[in-house]
Amino acid sequence: MIAGDDSGGSRPVGMASLGGLEEPAISRAMWEAAERFHAVCYLAPEVREEGTAAGLKGFWMNYFATRIAPVGAVGPAIARSTFFYYAPRRIERALPDAWSLADPRAVIAARYRGMDRSLRALYGPTVEGAEMSEAAVLVRDAAEGCDAIGRVLHAGWASLPWPDEPHLALWHGCTLLREYRSGNHLIAVTVEGLDGCESVVSHAAVGGGPRDWIQGEAAWTAEEEQRAVNSLRRRGWLTSAGLITDEGREGRRRIEELTDRLDLPIWQRLGAERGRRLFELLGRFASSLPPDDQLDWQQHYPPEPPDLESSGSHG
Repeated sequence: MIAGDDSGGSRPVGMASLGGLEEPAISRAMWEAAERFHAVCYLAPEVREEGTAAGLKGFWMNYFATRIAPVGAVGPAIARSTFFYYAPRRIERALPDAWSLADPRAVIAARYRGMDRSLRALYGPTVEGAEMSEAAVLVRDAAEGCDAIGRVLHAGWASLPWPDEPHLALWHGCTLLREYRSGNHLIAVTVEGLDGCESVVSHAAVGGGPRDWIQGEAAWTAEEEQRAVNSLRRRGWLTSAGLITDEGREGRRRIEELTDRLDLPIWQRLGAERGRRLFELLGRFASSLPPDDQLDWQQHYPPEPPDLESSGSHG
C-alpha cells in the first residue's frame, strides 16, 4: 500500500460515473478519482530520482520525508501520529535521519521537480491543455473547502503556495484532498478504538488489501500481528480461525462511513455539476496511469486463500 495508508476504500467505487450514488458514497468516488492522480508520486521513478539527488536514501526515507516535509523536520514521534498504518520501526529508520541529509524545503522542491518531470512524461502536451487547466481550477475550489483542524499532513501541504503550472496545481490539489481524507480516516479509526496494527489487520480481513501488507510493507512483526489478531478476536471482529465476523464487517463499515461523512462537505460545497465535471476529467487522466497499488491491489498480488488460519500468526 505504498500509495499511502489505509485511507478508507476497501470497496472502491468504479470510475465510470457518479450517477445514482447516494451521499456519502459520492465522497468515496471522488476520493478514488483524486487518489489515482495523487499517487503518481509514489510510483513515478522521477520523484524517487529527485529525492535521491536531494540527499535522501532508499525508498522509505524518500516516502516518509517527501510526504511529511511540509510539516517540518519532525521526528518519529510526530510522524507516528500521522502514519499510524506503519510500525514505528519502519518510520524510525527514515526519520529524523532524513533531515540530516536534506532540508525539508529541499525535499519539497525535489518532489515538485519529480512530479513535473513525471506528469510531462505521462501526458506530454496535455499538461498545457484546457482540460488540465479546468481540472486544476475545480480541484482548487474543492480543496479550499477542507478544514485543516486535526489533519496534520493536510495542514502541512495546505500551507504551501499553489503552483502556477496547471498540471502541478492539479497534483497539489489532489494531494490536499488525499491527505484530508487520510486525516479523516485516522479520526474514524480512533473513534472505533483501533491501533495501527489492528487497523491494517482488520482492513486485510475484510478484503481491503493483501495480508502481505501487514508484515511486509507496514513492517509489523509476527508477534505484533498476533497481538492485533487476539485483540480483534476479543472484541468479536475475528473468529478463532482469523476470519472476519459480521461484527467485524460492521465495525469496518462504520469506519468507512464516518470517513465518507467527514469528506462529504467538500463535495457538497463544490456542487453536483462541478463535482461531476472534476470526476470526469480525473477519470480521463487516470486512463493514462498504471494500476494503483492500493485501489487495484489485486493486480499486484496473487489471489489469497480465504482461511487466515494457514499462518501461524492467525492460528
